[in-house]
Amino acid sequence: MSTETVGGLALALLLLIAGANLLGHLAVRLRQPKVVGEILAGILLGPSLLGLVAPGVAADLFGSRDGDPSATVLGFLYHLGLLLLMFISGASAREVLSKENRKPTAWILGLGTPLRFFLALAVALLLPIHELTGTAGSRPAVLLVLAVAASVMSIPVITKIFYDLGILHTRFASLMIGVAVLEDIVLWGVLALATAIASATMAAAGGALAGTVIGHVVINAAYVILAITVMPPILGRLSRSRWNVLAHHAPIAWTIMVFLGYVAVAAALDVTLAFAAFLAGFGVIGGMHGTEHDRLRAPLNAISHVSGSIFIPIYFAIVGYRLDLTEGFSPVMLLAFLLGSTLIVLLSIGLAARLAGFRGLDTGNLAITCNARGGPGIVLASVAFDAGIINAPFFTTLVLTAVLTSQACGVWLDFVIRKGWPLLSSEGPVQPRPPTLEPLVEPASNGIDLSRTADRSNG
Repeated sequence: MSTETVGGLALALLLLIAGANLLGHLAVRLRQPKVVGEILAGILLGPSLLGLVAPGVAADLFGSRDGDPSATVLGFLYHLGLLLLMFISGASAREVLSKENRKPTAWILGLGTPLRFFLALAVALLLPIHELTGTAGSRPAVLLVLAVAASVMSIPVITKIFYDLGILHTRFASLMIGVAVLEDIVLWGVLALATAIASATMAAAGGALAGTVIGHVVINAAYVILAITVMPPILGRLSRSRWNVLAHHAPIAWTIMVFLGYVAVAAALDVTLAFAAFLAGFGVIGGMHGTEHDRLRAPLNAISHVSGSIFIPIYFAIVGYRLDLTEGFSPVMLLAFLLGSTLIVLLSIGLAARLAGFRGLDTGNLAITCNARGGPGIVLASVAFDAGIINAPFFTTLVLTAVLTSQACGVWLDFVIRKGWPLLSSEGPVQPRPPTLEPLVEPASNGIDLSRTADRSNG
C-alpha cells in the first residue's frame, strides 16, 4: 500500500469519525438518537451529496471499486464495527426483569411478538416480493427478513432513550428492556435462518437445494444452541482458572479473543457473523456469577468506549454512505412499509398489553416503544443486504424506517413525561432522575450497562 493510499485512507477515516461523532452529538442535543447523526454523516460523504457534486474526490477517498485498498480497509472496519456492536448488545443480555414484570413479559413475548411476526409474514405473501429481492434470489429469505424487520426492537436505542429521560429506575423501563433482550435473541435466530437459506440458494441448484438448506439450518441451530447453553459456563470456568493468565492479567485481550474465536468458528461453519458476535457477548457475561460481573465490567467498558467512539460510528456512517438516495430510494416503498409495519406492531402489542392487564395510555406507551427498531433494524438491513437477500431500495427503506421509528419513540416518551402523564398507571406520574449510570457504550445509540439498570429497576 503506497504512502498516497495510506494518506487518503487516513483522511477518509478522519472524515468518517469526526463527522459521525460531531453530527451524533448534535443529534443528541436535538433529543434524537445519536445513530441519526452518525448515518447523516455517511449520507453527506456518500453518493447522495459528495459523490454527486464531486465524484472524483469521493472515489479517491473511499475507493471506486471493491478491489481498491481503501475500499477493502473501509469494508473491514464496517464489518468490525457491526460485530462489535452486536458483541456489546449480547454482553447486555442478562437478567433485567423484576417479578412483577414476568406476566406482561410473557404476554408480549408469547403473543405480541409472534403475532406481529406472522401478521407481517401473511401480508408479505400478498406483496410483489420480487421487487424487494436481492442477488441471492431467495423468496423465502426475503419473506423472513421482512417479517423480522416488522418485529425487531432496539435494545440500545430504547435503553439510551430511558437513560437520557432519567426513567431507567421505572418499572416501564425494566419491562421494555427485558422484552427487548429476550425478543432479539429469538429474532436474530430467525435472521440466521434467513441468511442460511439465502446462502444455500446461491450454493445449490435443482434437487440439491433442499438438502443444502437443511444442512445450513442444522448447523446454524446447533451453533446457537451450543452458544446459549454450553459455552457460557465453559467460558466462566476458563476465565476463573488460575492458569488462564490472560483472563486475570489481560482481561481485555481475553475478552477480544473470545469475541474473535466465536466469529472465526462461525465463518468456518457459514453461520451469520453478526449473530455469532451477539452470542459471544452473551457467552462472556453469561458464565459469570456474583462479583465476577464486576471483574468483567472494566474490560467490557473499555472495549465499549473505544468501539463506541470509533468503530461503531464508522459502521453507522458507512451505512449512511451506502444509502444512495439519488437512485436506491423509493418513497412509496418507504411509506408503505413504515405505515404498514407500524400498524401491525401497534395492533399486536396493543392486544398483548390489554390481555396483560394494561389499559389506555399504558398500552400506547408500550406499543410505541416496541416499534423503535433502531440499531438492530439497521443491522438487520445491513446483514440482509450483504447476504444478497434484499435489494438496495429495500435496504434504504429498512434503514430509514429504523431511524424514523426510533425518533418517534423518543419524541413520544419525552412528550408524555413533560405532560406529567404516567408511563404505566400503576407507577403514577414519572419523576425523572438525573442519569447517573455509566453507559456500557458511551455513544447515545449504542447501549448501556444493564446490570446496573437491573439494580435500579428491582430496587
